[in-house]
Amino acid sequence: MVPADPGGGLMRTDLLLTPVTGLDEALAAVDGFDEALVSGLLRPRPDRAAGLAAFAGALAGTPLATRTAEATARTAEGSSGEDDYLALAGARTALLGSVHDALTERITEATGRGPAEATSPAGTGTPPLANLLAAARSWLADLARAGWTGLDHDTIAASAPVVSALLPDPSLRRLATLIDGFAAELAATGPGTAADRVPARRWADLWARAMLLTVPGAVTAPATETVTGRLLPLGVDLHEHPTAVQAQVHAVLEPADGSTPRLVRAAASAPKPDTVVGAGLWQLLRPRMSLLAALGDGLSMDLDAMPVTAEGDLIWSDGHARAGQPADPFVTARVVLPTATDAFTAPLDRHPVRIAVPVFLEGYTAHQEDDGLVFTVAGQPLAVDTDRVPAAGPLTPEAVAASGACLALLRWDAGAYRLQPLAVEATVRKKTVVLHGGAWAGGTTDKAGARAEKAATDAVAVLRERAGRLLRK
Repeated sequence: MVPADPGGGLMRTDLLLTPVTGLDEALAAVDGFDEALVSGLLRPRPDRAAGLAAFAGALAGTPLATRTAEATARTAEGSSGEDDYLALAGARTALLGSVHDALTERITEATGRGPAEATSPAGTGTPPLANLLAAARSWLADLARAGWTGLDHDTIAASAPVVSALLPDPSLRRLATLIDGFAAELAATGPGTAADRVPARRWADLWARAMLLTVPGAVTAPATETVTGRLLPLGVDLHEHPTAVQAQVHAVLEPADGSTPRLVRAAASAPKPDTVVGAGLWQLLRPRMSLLAALGDGLSMDLDAMPVTAEGDLIWSDGHARAGQPADPFVTARVVLPTATDAFTAPLDRHPVRIAVPVFLEGYTAHQEDDGLVFTVAGQPLAVDTDRVPAAGPLTPEAVAASGACLALLRWDAGAYRLQPLAVEATVRKKTVVLHGGAWAGGTTDKAGARAEKAATDAVAVLRERAGRLLRK
């Protein structure tokens, strides 16, 4: 991507465009199972039998082969049960995990960075009540039996008491949130959805993930260690939903003991009213993590015994961090990023949609194609997902198209690697201008950003006043 001597987060674009052996076959096998799930597993259609057989065949030669073959055979006969559905969910997750591993291995080759550690310490925690997990599994099994085109309002609504029972237990809130959101999405789409309108891959992903979370011991508190050193932010990935927002900061940690730098993440989340959008989101997140202010001011952070998981997620606590010296993310990308090791992915999280690897590009040309913006680097095209550029900062799709250097997350979507820009450098009137998606995280004097902040402040004040009146009643 850039010459090897000056460094850079991404070296070999050609490797990203070279087909991965067996990838298409693995995804086709997953599709075979997903298509059966569309019409339901209680009475699968005869034309789905070939897809189920191919799915089982893809697991041949693995420790899951026998169990998967038994489960698919019973499913084809219409006699499968909850244990079979759990086996099928595990087999599907393992198959997509192998796709994840192949794609991330290719990224490691392309960036030239050190691979992640291959082990993850066991987490801790008290096992949740088995009856709660069984209730969740029963609801998910009902979904699988009916299929996405055979759901009715009663089946979807049956999730409500399950979610209510799961929520009080902190160890089950991930499962509760997943089921709650999944049910809301099914209800919003409407029971009896036509097969051609079903997001088969997405709903099968959610279903399989939830099924595995009902296995006792699948969800435990992550094992952590503590780290001390300098944190060099690269950029922020903002996730916005109607009722919630999350900012995930990607950074390089330089340990104080002089060991190899490593890629880490730190996240802050907050509930939000649907009237708070754009730059107003930062005022909801800012009080939850001092790192956002440092990011907006272009500063590093000095960490002291900050907890971190084996997957590189900092369990952020402002008491273990203080603002450090100025740190330019592009300098970090050019000098430190190439030497860092990638983050390890937990076994249950191995899925192509989880791929988000910080990379650095420069020396490319940008042009528009029918499918969107494309960077051409050393003669090789790489798609750019400008739809992921948040409206909560000065970075815009137009600025990305006019840039000459880019900090981005490398993702895999729709069968190809794609770039999600985090920050760019562009030349304007012979001067280098830097635009970061998180530049307004600590506050802004920009007119558009300031207006959005004020609108958000007014909206939150009105909502608080109304809530206060309701409580007083």
